[in-house]
Amino acid sequence: MQVIFQKKINSFNRSIYPDTDKSISIRSFIIASISEGISRASNVLESTDVLQTIKVLKKLGVKIRKIKKGQYEIYGKGLGSFYCKKNTVLNFSNSGTAARLIQGCLSTNPDIKVKLTGDKSLSARSMKELCKILQEFGAQYFPKNKFNFPLTLVSSELPVGIKYSAGISSQIKSAVILAGLNSFGKTNIIEKIKSRDHTEKMLKPNTNAIKMKKGKENLIEIKGKESLKPINISIPGDPSTASFYAALCLKSINSKIILRRVHINPSRIGFFNILKKHGGKINFKNKKYKNNEIIADVHVRSSKLKPFKILKKFYVTCVDEFPIIFCLASTIPGVSVIEVNSENLMNKESNRLLEMKKILKQIGIKCIIKKDRVKIFGKEKLNTQRKLINVSGVLDHRILMSSSILSLLTGVKSNLKNFEQVKSSCPNFLSTIKNLGGRFEIKKV
Repeated sequence: MQVIFQKKINSFNRSIYPDTDKSISIRSFIIASISEGISRASNVLESTDVLQTIKVLKKLGVKIRKIKKGQYEIYGKGLGSFYCKKNTVLNFSNSGTAARLIQGCLSTNPDIKVKLTGDKSLSARSMKELCKILQEFGAQYFPKNKFNFPLTLVSSELPVGIKYSAGISSQIKSAVILAGLNSFGKTNIIEKIKSRDHTEKMLKPNTNAIKMKKGKENLIEIKGKESLKPINISIPGDPSTASFYAALCLKSINSKIILRRVHINPSRIGFFNILKKHGGKINFKNKKYKNNEIIADVHVRSSKLKPFKILKKFYVTCVDEFPIIFCLASTIPGVSVIEVNSENLMNKESNRLLEMKKILKQIGIKCIIKKDRVKIFGKEKLNTQRKLINVSGVLDHRILMSSSILSLLTGVKSNLKNFEQVKSSCPNFLSTIKNLGGRFEIKKV
């Protein structure tokens, strides 16, 4: 699918419900599958990544029943209950979250031998760090010394808990937690950098199985072989998705937006904190506490933003928002200096550093990348004539969404191919943009 944007968006004043959270949706199905009894999930994001997660779990013998749109029952049979037939292939399509978390479960689940595959984008992403850690539990991967899909995973015959020092990846941390739950003894995770903690929050009621101690270094202690309670969860709005509409509002003249029922987990709202620090008019109102997450309405108004000075400590709290941050920086007069984790950004659904540099070059914006430091020389007014944002063959929803917002803010025409990829995390993106007044053309290729 090809989407073409040609015009700058006009002022708007809207109240919307962004798509619900993909990370929490995927985790709810996986954790419910290894819990005992019937779990219920509502307001589930029915994106392609989440639907693919459901397909994979069904292949592993999990009964999942759809009650109505966004509402499901998951019939969990407890830890170690996954099974599969000989020569089973699990295709995760584009979902890195499902691929990594389910590998955690499978690594310590008895009698598993399964082939793991994904689409072109996922297969290009290295699984080396995850494979090495799960091998510590006794899991094996074939072919040896290969770390990209397709891979064959053979589960551990006698999994024993490990000690793990976590980095910035919440997916790998979650995989270790899930592997530890079905291992003998204790698994201790030392967290020097606080990453997304949706898995821990979802497991929090199981005090027999998981304990968390806060300090200079957080400690997560997993006691293996303890049964898990079923969950009952309503999925809140996704702050990453909300960030794109907030960005559009911040740089559109005389505009306002209310992003309703969005969770504001501290590990996920670096984007909003950064923008507030640089002049963004953003407020969290109507805060509530549900399913161990804080939910709020995010109020955003047009703002005069200052060039960004973003330190590396913010990276982990807005890891998915850097493409849209780069786009915003390009529209702010002056030099923005942004510290990133380049190794991590280059191993996403695409090489996001390289792709964003290409896009900014197409609209005449200078971007210098040196190791973990990015300089963007922003302009308030762009000459839009003879300029085109052309994105082709990039299977990355964040790059495509960011390019859309950049086009709507600047008026530079964009020609965005493979736009169906956006449905992996944000199936209602185009309908929401239309509701805000954005105009575009869809061509089926």
